[in-house]
Amino acid sequence: MTATLDALALPRDAQDLLFREARTANAFTDEPVTDEQLRAVYDLVKWGPTAMNSQPLRVLFVRGEDAKARLAPHMAEGNRAKTVAAPVTAILAADTDFHEHLATTFPHFPGAKAAFADDAARTEAAKTSALLQVGYFIVGVRAAGLAAGPMSGFDAEGVRGEFFADTGQLPLVIVNIGHPDHTGTHPRNPRLDFADAVRIV
Repeated sequence: MTATLDALALPRDAQDLLFREARTANAFTDEPVTDEQLRAVYDLVKWGPTAMNSQPLRVLFVRGEDAKARLAPHMAEGNRAKTVAAPVTAILAADTDFHEHLATTFPHFPGAKAAFADDAARTEAAKTSALLQVGYFIVGVRAAGLAAGPMSGFDAEGVRGEFFADTGQLPLVIVNIGHPDHTGTHPRNPRLDFADAVRIV
């Protein structure tokens, strides 16, 4: 293990913060999450790579009681109470109209927008790159010293109708964010070893 740790350029305490000691949060303390922290998370993770620098992830932070009341009915029963109680909840969506921004984000290819004229292909491209960004986002939350509780248990069409009506944005993952209350943390489940998950050819 020591040799593996030493092969990484990232300091060990940062490795632990982002991965080994970080846990999926099911409960949070009352300590607030600031708008500055939320902005810092986005301003960090926006640098992660996406296909053609398309950056289709869109983030809606749900914080207020009224907004949580709109979201709660669309959450799976097992996710509802913890979502209402979380300091902040992020709805992470893929923007199928990402191609409208390619003149800015991919300026060296003038024909980039036209390359995504097909709606079905563009939707799949949006989902693929946005899901990459979801992973970056979770790590970014941890980098801010916060905990993330990502969930796929929700009515995507209901959330879309409630928060993204008349847009091309498709909800993918919902993430509760805050300072973890470890009384709600489950025991760590095992991870597959290198030999079980990786081949080198």
